Amino acid sequence: MSVCSTSVPDNSPAPPVFTEAMKHTHTILMPAMLPLHWRLLRAAFMQCGYRAELLRNTGQAVVETGLRYVHNDICYPALLVVGQVIHALEHGGFDTDHVAVIISQTAGGCRASNYIYLLRRALRTAGFGHVPVISLNVQGMEENPGFRIDLHMLRNALAAMVYGDAMMFAANKQRPRELTPGSTDALAESWLQRLEQLYAEGKAHKRRTMRRLLPQIMQDFAALPVDPGRPTVKVGIVGEVYIKYSALGNDNLEAFLAEQNCECMVPGILHFLFYCVDTYVVDFRLYGGRLKSLLSNSFAMWVLGRQEKLLRAAIASAGFPLPASYAELRASVAGIVGLGNNMGEGWLLTAEMLELANHGYPNIICVQPFGCLPNHIVGRGMINRVRKVAPHANILALDYDASSSSVNRENRIKLMLATARQA
Repeated sequence: MSVCSTSVPDNSPAPPVFTEAMKHTHTILMPAMLPLHWRLLRAAFMQCGYRAELLRNTGQAVVETGLRYVHNDICYPALLVVGQVIHALEHGGFDTDHVAVIISQTAGGCRASNYIYLLRRALRTAGFGHVPVISLNVQGMEENPGFRIDLHMLRNALAAMVYGDAMMFAANKQRPRELTPGSTDALAESWLQRLEQLYAEGKAHKRRTMRRLLPQIMQDFAALPVDPGRPTVKVGIVGEVYIKYSALGNDNLEAFLAEQNCECMVPGILHFLFYCVDTYVVDFRLYGGRLKSLLSNSFAMWVLGRQEKLLRAAIASAGFPLPASYAELRASVAGIVGLGNNMGEGWLLTAEMLELANHGYPNIICVQPFGCLPNHIVGRGMINRVRKVAPHANILALDYDASSSSVNRENRIKLMLATARQA
């Protein structure tokens, strides 16, 4: 599944490279996705000696900017990332001679593999062709002399994802029932600032620090004054990774659900990292390949497993109900969808729907960019199968793109919630 291209060859000059010297002179702009996690990822980059800034510009202006430089048939997340970056360069007050942009790049069949090329082409068209674009990947797809993903950076970044998952999980549990409005988000901000300081001191990523802080985080959230009897509708959110997590991508879905008196649960990013690494292990067993790749990815699975144990122990220490482990998610799809189905979010999306339905969140919104083939297969395409296994599941599939109506989506959500309240 690839991006449609014109038959005219691209004779543009080679894209600028992020050099060693730029590490000390350039600020790396990070398109937003997960607000808690990305704040800490920025701190992780800075701890490794980089200057980094998280883009916060949102709204219709970002969408319209993306539409000027990306065809509206392309994947909606790509349009939003391009729009956010160019809008920030045009209106964010940055010195465009001293900035670079970082964007994740996969090696799979999803159109996300092509985002980096779309962004570079859009930057050239917008007059920012001199801005380097850094490919964030661990497959060695591109050389970035001034940006190296070494073991130290990986440990810092992985810790940021675990801390982010912990706070996102606890905040989603407590926010709907807090007695003092805003207290949950204030506690999250307090912990973010504390963790950013620990990153600056080079301590946040250390295992002994995580073993000490993760239970403290969870217990602080558990201690917030709440009304446990306050009735709410429990809603889980699954889908394409960007649309699922990004408020820009999903029209502030979580905020809208909060206005409808809902308790939201969004699966953490750690399981998605597990899935991405496990994909290479599964592919080796199905199709063969290099033994070195199997060994390195098996080791990465072990590392992720150690982090998951820390997180689960912290959740349990605060008395919160434990979500499914990655191994449990993997086992849950046996006989339903094969592990070799790993394009986009693959079998993990189906597993997350099952997990939510069977652990107290029977009302599920499956969000996806319009025309996202992997998600239409493992998301929308698996709804009937999930309902056979979990008949109580109340699932709504929602498409997002630049031309779809937010009012229409909100009305469909309200109809789903009405059904949930009658159950």
